[in-house]
Order: sequence, then C-alpha cells, then structure tokens
Amino acid sequence: MRIAVTGSIATDHLATFPGRFTDQLIEGRLDHVSLSFLVDELHVRRGGTAANIAFGLGLLGTAPLLVGAVGPDFDGYRTWLEEHDVDTAQVRVSRTRPTARFMCTTDEDHNQIASFYAGAMAEASLIDLDRVCADGSVGLVLVSPNDPEAMLRHTEQCRELGLPFAADPSQQLARLGREEVRRLVNGARWLFTNEYEAALLLERSGWTREEVLGRVGAWITTRGADGVLVAAFGTRPEVFRAVPAAGAVDPTGVGDAFRAGFLAAYSWGVPVRGAVPLGCALATTVLEAVGPQQYEVSPPDLLRRVGAVHGDRAAALLAPHLAARVPAADGRVFAAGDER
Repeated sequence: MRIAVTGSIATDHLATFPGRFTDQLIEGRLDHVSLSFLVDELHVRRGGTAANIAFGLGLLGTAPLLVGAVGPDFDGYRTWLEEHDVDTAQVRVSRTRPTARFMCTTDEDHNQIASFYAGAMAEASLIDLDRVCADGSVGLVLVSPNDPEAMLRHTEQCRELGLPFAADPSQQLARLGREEVRRLVNGARWLFTNEYEAALLLERSGWTREEVLGRVGAWITTRGADGVLVAAFGTRPEVFRAVPAAGAVDPTGVGDAFRAGFLAAYSWGVPVRGAVPLGCALATTVLEAVGPQQYEVSPPDLLRRVGAVHGDRAAALLAPHLAARVPAADGRVFAAGDER
C-alpha cells in the first residue's frame, strides 16, 4: 500500500540556547514579553512535517508520494529526497514564493520556541488530490500540518474519493476554529496528536474524548518519555513504552519519525502491536541526531531496540518486512549525514 503525505516542506533553522526559557520569565510580567536569546549553535537543515515523514518512510523502503508546495529554491532538496526513495513528482513549485522556513530554538530542558514562515506553502490548496491519486496506487493519505485551506480541501477530497486518511493537525490546531477541527478529524482512520495537542483538540472541537473516538478509527497520542497511548472507541486504551535513547540530542522531528515508522508498518499490514514499537524506535533514532533528516536506518538496530522494550514478538512482526524492504550493508542504510 502506497502512502501519500500531504503537508509542509521547509528549511529548518535550529538553534540551541544554553539555559532554560523558564528562568527568563518574570512572574506577573507575562502580559508584556520581550525576550532575546543568545544561542550557542545554529544548524540549517532540511525539514517540514510532510517532508520529514516522507523521508522516514523512504528510508524504510515504502516509496511514499510527497504532496506539498515549495519555491524555486527546492532543486537541491528535491534531489536529496529522491535519493532517499521519496517520490516528489506531485510537489508544486511556486513561481514567486520561497520554500517555507521553520525557525526553532531549543533550551537545555528540550523546551522549544518556534516560528514558521509559510512562503510557498500558501499555494498548497491549489493541489488537486483527484489528479495526484488518479493512478489508484495510493491506499492512505496523511493530512499533516499545512496551509489550513489545503488541509481542509485534501481531507474533503479524501472523503469524496473514498480514500482512507490519517489526520495529523498538530501545530495548526492553534489556528483552526471548531468546525474546521471537526472537519479534519471526522472519519479519519488514524488521528495523531501529542499530549498538549490532544487537550487542545478537545477544547477546539468542543467534543468529549469519547465523541472524538466515535469519529475516528483510533487516536494515537505520543507522550514523550511516557510512551504512546492508543485508544479506540469501546475498548481499553493501550499504552506502549518509549524506546530509551542512548543520549537525547535534538527533539525536532521526533514526532514525525514516529509517524513514519508507524505508517510504514501499517502499510506492510503489521498490526498496531508491531507498528507502534517501530514508530517508537525510529523516533528515538531521530532524537539521537541533530535535525529531522540527519539519521541512518539500520534494520538490526531497530529490531534490537524494539525487542529490548516491546519483546521478541513485536520484533518478529517487523523483521521480514524490514529485511525485504530496507536493503542493508554492514547494518547501515541510506546514511543521512552532512548537508549537500
């Protein structure tokens, strides 16, 4: 089953602040905040939610279809993605606007303050999923953070075309009204949020948790070091432990990697009890690197991580698919190191 990933494609400007943001906030003065942080490091990396997820899916051998809007500065990025088995044929190139920019500063507690410039992403709503999916190869569409009008249009088109879709509204929840949130969520095969976004989704939608569960196939909530919660209507929620990191370096793109690992396993027909552990293992791999596309995929390492936390049965569900779809040489595949 092929997956189409719609959403943002951006360049990430990632800075590190050698302190705590909370130490700079003055109680009683939060109504007027004017702060500037002197950062120690700056890394410019390829990013964007859809591109990060597609990159991970590509590393896992699923040949995803990336759907988004970029600027004329995309050529080098396009080459990078295609080298990692991402199909960029349906990426729209704006004539006038640059590729989006994500600017994020992370403190020593891994708290983040970020800004996002949409640029060419504002044209994503012009992309027609009916044309993109015309060959019938797409079995699932992930609607990830994007221009809100594009998210709504692509979700509605999935319903019209009878295409299963996964909803991942993430940071765009802050910009969406009640009816917009409901339209994005209703009928999703999978709903992805983190804990904060889960609370915000309930507040914005006006639905109770049970009402949300009654409208989606399953709701997957990532909870950082506390693992992942999978809930479905009428069943007891299932908790999956996080895969511990050898050393946390940068949390940017960790959630995107989880989605890539989970959806890759889903596309292989692996059940949730195997798909969630793969998502957790890939997320930890990204946490140990700087930047959302600066990591390597090693099937033996992923299986070792899954087996150590989730048991040999979970690893056994994944092993034949990783062996068949991720070509390995010395346990290293598709090294994503220095910028090109």
